[in-house]
Amino acid sequence: MTTAGHVKVYQPDEIEDRLKRDLPHWRYENGWIRRTYKTTSWKGTLMAINAVGHLAEAAWHHPDLRASYAWVEVKLTTHSAKGVTDKDFELARKIEEVVCWRPGLEGGALEGTPAGDPRFAYIKYD
Repeated sequence: MTTAGHVKVYQPDEIEDRLKRDLPHWRYENGWIRRTYKTTSWKGTLMAINAVGHLAEAAWHHPDLRASYAWVEVKLTTHSAKGVTDKDFELARKIEEVVCWRPGLEGGALEGTPAGDPRFAYIKYD
C-alpha cells in the first residue's frame, strides 16, 4: 500500500484480490481497472455511455471510455493519486450495478425488457 496524501493507492496484488472478490467482470491492466460491456447495437452503446456519464458526473470522478458499435470499455484510475483508489472501486461498483441492472429478475413491479425480443435488447448480460 502507498498513499498519496491521505488517499490509499492500492498495489497490483491488492487490486487483483479486490476485483476477484467484489467486481469479477473487471480486470486490472496497465494501472487501470477496466470493464468492457457488450451491447447489441449502437443504441445500447450510447445508453451505456450515458449511464456511465451520469454516474461519473454525479460522483465527480471521471473514467476514460472507449466505444464501438457493440461495446463500451470503462477504465478507471485516480489521476491525482497516480493509481487505483477506493474512488475507482466505488464508481466501478455503481456502474456495474446500474448498467447490469435487470429488474425483471428481482420479482418486483418492474418487468424489465421483453425476454427473447431482440428489438428491446441493448446490453449483453454476463
